[in-house]
Amino acid sequence: MAIVVIGGHSRNVGKTSVVAGLIAALQEFNWTAMKITQYGHGVCSKDGKACHCATDDHTWAISEEKDRSGKSDTSRFVLAGATRVWWVRTEQGRLAEAVPTIRRRLAESQNVILESNSILKFIRPDLYITVLDPSTEDFKRSAQEFLDRADAVIMHEHRKFEWEGISLKPTTNCPIFRIKPPAHVTPEIVKFVTSKIVKKTVAAELA
Repeated sequence: MAIVVIGGHSRNVGKTSVVAGLIAALQEFNWTAMKITQYGHGVCSKDGKACHCATDDHTWAISEEKDRSGKSDTSRFVLAGATRVWWVRTEQGRLAEAVPTIRRRLAESQNVILESNSILKFIRPDLYITVLDPSTEDFKRSAQEFLDRADAVIMHEHRKFEWEGISLKPTTNCPIFRIKPPAHVTPEIVKFVTSKIVKKTVAAELA
């Protein structure tokens, strides 16, 4: 089993598009896809909607996505051809409580692709790719924390950089794949991901 994690420095930088694009381009890997969302105070992890019922019995939740309409992020994964799709929702800072269930879902899978930064605190993937959009000023702390773990960077083409106090030095030795949306996954990215998965598979067979 190969585990691929797609992260990014903020919302709406194309993480979901990258995951969906890789699933569609590499369907032979029979992906299980997982999106991990952490919500702030006053938002319920059962359905992701605003509420005032953040009690201990639902600090996190996981559900399987079946919808093929493409109207939600996880539905896009189904539409792209994922074998199974899971949506994990947790309160901020309580992802650890969902990790045992996440690990069980991973163990049931042939290959896994996850959309998350924070999951890197609990698992070591075979491949971690971070998506960066220089025109988006916000830079999550979790994205900064794991920059040195990145195996590759997918970078939006922009002349204007909005980041202040953010160093990309940890990614100096990473391959950088530049994209121009709406295309988020290039043939070069597909080739890179494929080579990493095949390399892991061969190593496992020889072990």
